[in-house]
Amino acid sequence: MDTSWWLAVAAAAALGLAAALVDGLGRLRGRARRTGVRGRPPARRPVPRATPGRPRAREIWWARVPYEDGPGGKDRPCLVLSVHGNTALVAKITSRYHDERPGVIPLAPGSVVDAQGRESFLESGELRRVPLGDFRRRQGEVDPAVWDQVRHLG
Repeated sequence: MDTSWWLAVAAAAALGLAAALVDGLGRLRGRARRTGVRGRPPARRPVPRATPGRPRAREIWWARVPYEDGPGGKDRPCLVLSVHGNTALVAKITSRYHDERPGVIPLAPGSVVDAQGRESFLESGELRRVPLGDFRRRQGEVDPAVWDQVRHLG
């Protein structure tokens, strides 16, 4: 039997094994970079669902709004005040009334529909920048009287 044929088969098998090992190590290194504290995977950020259209001023949207005092954010309704580039300036909407905060405006019933059907309040004193990719669903437009109130606050 010809030994060159066996050498070619052995070389091809060794090459295939080496490629599989290198590919596996590359995947492991990528996974190691993505892990968080003590080897645990980082907290997953919900992937926003694609919504046709782009947020515009006067519209109420559900989006991932950043927290004021730390990293991360919360999926919540917000009023779009303006859009510049790839971000929008928004005022968050909450179901809790905070009379100690300036610029809290009650919204008309049904302006924001949540699972519990609660009343909603616009906090015009707490503005946030939200990347356009973090907007997931358009709720509707804010009442014109509320929009006039917001415009005259600034």
